Amino acid sequence: MRRSFRVLRYVLIALILFASFVFLNNTSMFSHAREGKPTILAHRGVAQRFDSQGITNDTCTAQRLIPSDHSYIENTIASVQASFSAGADIVELDIQPTTDGELAVFHDWTLECRTDGTGRTRDHSMAELRLLDVGYGYTADGGKTYPLRGEGVGLMPSLREVLKQFPDKRFVINVKGRDIAEGNLLAAHLSELSERQRALLIIYGGGSELIDRVKAQVPDIRIMSGRTLKGCLQDYILWGWTGVMPKVCRGNAMLIPINIAPWLWGWPNKLLDRFENADTPVFITGPYYGGGFSVGMDTADDLARLPDNFTGGIWTNEVTLIARALKRSANAD
Repeated sequence: MRRSFRVLRYVLIALILFASFVFLNNTSMFSHAREGKPTILAHRGVAQRFDSQGITNDTCTAQRLIPSDHSYIENTIASVQASFSAGADIVELDIQPTTDGELAVFHDWTLECRTDGTGRTRDHSMAELRLLDVGYGYTADGGKTYPLRGEGVGLMPSLREVLKQFPDKRFVINVKGRDIAEGNLLAAHLSELSERQRALLIIYGGGSELIDRVKAQVPDIRIMSGRTLKGCLQDYILWGWTGVMPKVCRGNAMLIPINIAPWLWGWPNKLLDRFENADTPVFITGPYYGGGFSVGMDTADDLARLPDNFTGGIWTNEVTLIARALKRSANAD
C-alpha cells in the first residue's frame, strides 16, 4: 500500500513539474517587452472594394463594387505607391505568366471581368496586355455606369517593372496558376535579383508543388504554401511547448488567424520571438471559421482583438483604415 502511495506521489510530482515547465516555457508574463510597431501587409494594396458575400471562384468581383472615394486599381504601379504612402510595409501582388516569358501583375485567370480584353491572361504577350484598360469592367451599379473605364489603359505592369520601380520595398507575390512551368519561370526571375532584394519577398499561392519547386531552385526565398502553412501550424501545436521550432516553420512566412493565435504556445511575445529567431515573419489574419476569401484584419474591432503593444504582422484588405487606426493608437499611448 505504501509503495502504491509513493508511486502515486512521484507521478503527481512529475506531473506538477511538467506542467510548471510547460507554463513557464510558454507564458509571456515574464518575457521581455518587444520593441517596434506592427508590420502592415496590404493585401491587394489600395484597391476598389467589393461585396464579398456569396462570392465564388467564378464571381466577377469588378461587377460588385462598393462605391469608393478613390480611383486606384489593384496591381498597378499607382496602387502600390499609394499603399506604401498610406502606411503599408508590405504589398501583395498577383502574377500571371505571359507568352513572351514575362510575369504580368494581374489577378484574374481571364481578361473579360476587369478589362476590355478576352481570353486567358496567360495566352497573351506582355506587350498585348499593356494595351488593355484594366479599369474597363468596374461598376458599382450593376452596369449602369463604369467610373474607371478609360482610367486604366496601359496600367498593367510586369513583375520585373514593379520590382525595378520599388527595389527597396517588401512584397508578397501570389502565384495564381498551378503549372510547374510557371514556378520555373518565377524562379528564373527571382534568380536575377540580388540576395538583398530576394530577402524582401515572400512567395505564396499556386499549389504546394509549384511553390516548393520555387523554393528548391531559390533556397533563400521565403514561401507560404498549403504544405508549409498547415505543416507549421500542426507541428507547432505538437512541439511548440518545448520551445523547439519545427523545421517546416523555419525560413518561410506564417499566417495565423486571430481566433486561433491565442491558443498557440507562447502567444503573443514568446511565439513571435520564436518565429523571428527562425527567420519566419508571422502575419495575423482575420478570424477563420472555414472557407472564406482572403479574410483580413479590416476593422477597428479586429485590431482590438490583438494584445497590447503587438509587434507582429497584420494582413489587411483595408490598409488606409488600419494604418490610421494604428497611428491613432500609437499617438494615444
